[in-house]
Amino acid sequence: MRVVVLNGPNLNLLGSREPKVYGSVTLDELERQVASWAGSLGVEALFLQSNHEGELVEAIHDASGSDGIVINPGAFTHTSRALGDALQSVAVPAVEVHISNVKERESWRAVSLVSPACVRTIYGRGIGGYRDAIRHLVNRAAMHYETMRYGPHPDNVGDLRLPSAAPAGLVVLVHGGFWRHEHERDSTETLAVDLVNRGWATWNVEYRRLGRGGGWPGSGQDVRLALDYVSQLPAVDSTPVATIGHSAGGHLALWAASRPTALPAALVVGLAAVTDLSSLASSGGPGSGEAKRLLAAGAPPALDAPSSTLLVHGEDDDVVPVSQSSRLSDRARVEIFPGLGHFDLLDPTREHWLTVFAVLETAQN
Repeated sequence: MRVVVLNGPNLNLLGSREPKVYGSVTLDELERQVASWAGSLGVEALFLQSNHEGELVEAIHDASGSDGIVINPGAFTHTSRALGDALQSVAVPAVEVHISNVKERESWRAVSLVSPACVRTIYGRGIGGYRDAIRHLVNRAAMHYETMRYGPHPDNVGDLRLPSAAPAGLVVLVHGGFWRHEHERDSTETLAVDLVNRGWATWNVEYRRLGRGGGWPGSGQDVRLALDYVSQLPAVDSTPVATIGHSAGGHLALWAASRPTALPAALVVGLAAVTDLSSLASSGGPGSGEAKRLLAAGAPPALDAPSSTLLVHGEDDDVVPVSQSSRLSDRARVEIFPGLGHFDLLDPTREHWLTVFAVLETAQN
């Protein structure tokens, strides 16, 4: 698989230009890191940076023989219909990437003339957004999926993936990201693809996040609504259901599974799940500010474990403390894996996934 990575105007000044906004990584360092990420996914990455609109347009045309485009258009994002038309003109899926959180800066930065021609827009994740963009292109190429709406809000959607034969069951996936709007369901796509390859159907759901009408109770209500919608999904209407949530998505999965739904989950899996908002809020660490906002809005300070719950945590997690899972060890099965960090739990090639899948198969029976 070959992906063309295009960077627009002023990105040659990465590392020296507004490092508080764009970070200290130079363009050369960025390209080396992206090449490494791509290589680990079996992807060859080709790079071009230009301050000239026409050169970028021609590069898009030349990319027509590639398998994907990752483009950070820089300021052309907000002005160049030519780039949007060029992307629309080639039969190559493109992902738009922005290092900074363009939705929380000047209002004009939130307007993109490129997004309509792209299959996804990723912003506010630092240079890691390039890795996520390539991973999305890989997962998109791996198998077909259908995006279906389960509610009225633009974010009330989920991606349904089905195996070639009758599914062994359905797994609902809920992504994390501390309820922030820059984090979306692409983070759990790799797990979805792996599960489908193992014979399961997957429903990878999006929900309202902070800044997009979410928080409390909106995010929780959306996940509950998505679970209620399962009975309307084609080809999976009578299959067993498990819910797997990562990080803040684990919090939502645990909460939603404890409420009455049209089709209750036979198993709930929390991967580095947030289970105690009070301790997270007082920690001063990642997610503490978001936890305070949820508590102020009336979110439950701490969750209990529904029946048939598996909590998995990496011992080296420096994002969500291991104590968030271990506190429920007397009410749920808790597995702590040495050498794994927070985001390692999103990798189905790591050792924890064999445990998750074994428990999933047991729950099916």
